[in-house]
Amino acid sequence: MLRLGVNIDHVATIRNARGSPWPDPLRAALLAEAAGADGITAHLREDRRHISDADIDALMAGLTLPLNFEMAATPEMQAIALRHRPHAVCIVPEKREERTTEGGLDVAGNADALAAYIAPLREAGCRVSLFIGHQPDQIRASARIGAAVVELHTGAYCDLDTEGRHAERDAELDALREGAALAHSLGLEVHAGHGLTFDTVGPIAAIPQIAELNIGHFLISESVFMGLDGAIREMRARMDAARP
Repeated sequence: MLRLGVNIDHVATIRNARGSPWPDPLRAALLAEAAGADGITAHLREDRRHISDADIDALMAGLTLPLNFEMAATPEMQAIALRHRPHAVCIVPEKREERTTEGGLDVAGNADALAAYIAPLREAGCRVSLFIGHQPDQIRASARIGAAVVELHTGAYCDLDTEGRHAERDAELDALREGAALAHSLGLEVHAGHGLTFDTVGPIAAIPQIAELNIGHFLISESVFMGLDGAIREMRARMDAARP
């Protein structure tokens, strides 16, 4: 069955806007589990704009689901990951000025450095995932340096759908399909995520090589209207309907 990872970053965004203890990301994670999530994703950014170090401590102590720890390839984040040893670490590109993650890692252009960076994480027992685009050179480089997983960036596909640029959207979807097939053929587990909504999840969920989708901002947004339980159950239903 296609797995659903729920990203709880923006529960922390809401909390931090007021400077209060509420809403609690761990509580959201436990609600997500009850609603059918298979894992929890949290991105500890360098500037701590949403998830905090204390949140990671609480999630590691309180979760029964696997934690996917998103992080930039910095010495600080490597040390935190090695201290906690989460189920998975997903290495993402990160810039302080960006609103959200823009594009994927340049694995092909930084293969030696990334190989050295992920080696201690692999030795510590973490499944290493690289957040990349669908370009074949990036996928092949990810396999060469020893990643267990690649997460394909679906943001461009979702943006094109929102803008009504359907021909370009369909071309992007085809490229994601080809990228997923290539990654799977190289022995990589394939995940996907970024920007997915009720309207865009179906065609991505239907790609047979994809084992997991990671979805956050839309689910937290919809929870204002549907509740977190309702939003996750609806997303889960749409994902399941897309698979034979």
